Amino acid sequence: MQSSWNTLYRGLFIHRFYLFFFIFAHFAHGDVSYTIAEEMKRSSVIGNIARDLGLGSASLSLRKARIDADKNDKRYSEINLRTGDLIVAERMDRESLCGKKATCILKEELVLENPLELHRISIQVQDINDNAPEFSENLISFEMRESAAKGARFLLTEARDADIGSNAVQRYELQNNEHFTIHVNTEVGGRKQPELVLVKELDREQKAEVRFILTAKDGGNPQKSGTAVIHVTVLDANDNAPVFRKSIYKCTLETLLLSWFLPSKTIILW
Repeated sequence: MQSSWNTLYRGLFIHRFYLFFFIFAHFAHGDVSYTIAEEMKRSSVIGNIARDLGLGSASLSLRKARIDADKNDKRYSEINLRTGDLIVAERMDRESLCGKKATCILKEELVLENPLELHRISIQVQDINDNAPEFSENLISFEMRESAAKGARFLLTEARDADIGSNAVQRYELQNNEHFTIHVNTEVGGRKQPELVLVKELDREQKAEVRFILTAKDGGNPQKSGTAVIHVTVLDANDNAPVFRKSIYKCTLETLLLSWFLPSKTIILW
């Protein structure tokens, strides 16, 4: 008896599954895809979805056409029922929507009634160069001994850019100076890490500190950049021996004895 009930339930489940699949296949139609640049103004035209799907513009109002968001309460597009255009409903900031992902695709649906039809919409949001490189600190300070050898390298704080690809940081430039140059290591994924390279030894007795500007530039058009000031404090090394001003000092015994009675106990030499 239990086996018969199991068979019956299994049959009903399979029947409902195929019925649902048939209904969904009947209502869900082909996809349509668009590519737009981020930050487009509201009411900007993305594409004519009525023409792309072979729908008459006059039927859109009659069939109560609307755009529904997919897994998101916020709709970024809407349909103009008069023209059949798909237009921007909300500003699309690619960095907020997708971060550093290589591709950024919004999923929405066009819904038509009487009869019910669903058309999936994919909107690929392309990056524009709307962010400049930025250092976490405007002043990068560190200390370096004057005994540091030529060729010594010092890791620098990298600049961050919310954009991706060629719109992200592409190179670093260092203000001309006699002591340092810049070297950039390109890591896996395109991340660029700058290093400061010593090309001429430091001498604290000549210059106790060095300042110059580091610039990060992206590859966008127009190009954007960010700067930081590098401040190097030169630490002393024991590279100088004590030196007397004269090679020979002379004094008399009388002068030495007299010096013991002076308040400052200073030896008089000549």
